[in-house]
Amino acid sequence: MKTLAIVYHSAHGHTAHMAQRIAEGARRRPDTRVELVTAEAAAANPESLLAFDGLIFGSPTYLGGVSGPFKAFMDTTGRLWRGLRFRDKLAAGFTVSSLPAGDKQSTLMAMFVFAMQHGMQWVGNPIIPEQHSGVPYEDAANRLGSWSGLMAQAGHASPPDAFAPGDVKTAQLFGENFARALHRLAQEALA
Repeated sequence: MKTLAIVYHSAHGHTAHMAQRIAEGARRRPDTRVELVTAEAAAANPESLLAFDGLIFGSPTYLGGVSGPFKAFMDTTGRLWRGLRFRDKLAAGFTVSSLPAGDKQSTLMAMFVFAMQHGMQWVGNPIIPEQHSGVPYEDAANRLGSWSGLMAQAGHASPPDAFAPGDVKTAQLFGENFARALHRLAQEALA
């Protein structure tokens, strides 16, 4: 059994919705246990994350970076960093903004640097944008074209589940890919 925590902050429900879709995808892989953990809960007890094989980080993009509550979580891990307690865990990231670009890349880069400082191994988003093969843009997986992590778009003040079908599909594929990587790494360690 491989274990995965999706650590996220969601002020209006959009990032939480995507975290749930990522979890659905990860659970498609047998022998994978997924737990959703809010950034606030993780900040209160960052040591609890040591029990997981992999961590997927999620935050809305606010002004070109992670949200304040997500940054507060990151800052609470300093004592874990000193001992490289997250070393060799798999990590990935996802973000949501109200605009197609919205400077989401900056948010993913903040998560990537955070993971690298902890000695983690980053898993990107290997999904080829489906619109290149004729799938309508709104239905296409990886329609926003991100390989460093998952990007999704939800209109400002829209309901929490107001995502293009392609973004939901991407989230599920992203979770499934991450779970596959967790199991593959475990198999390689046994070889």
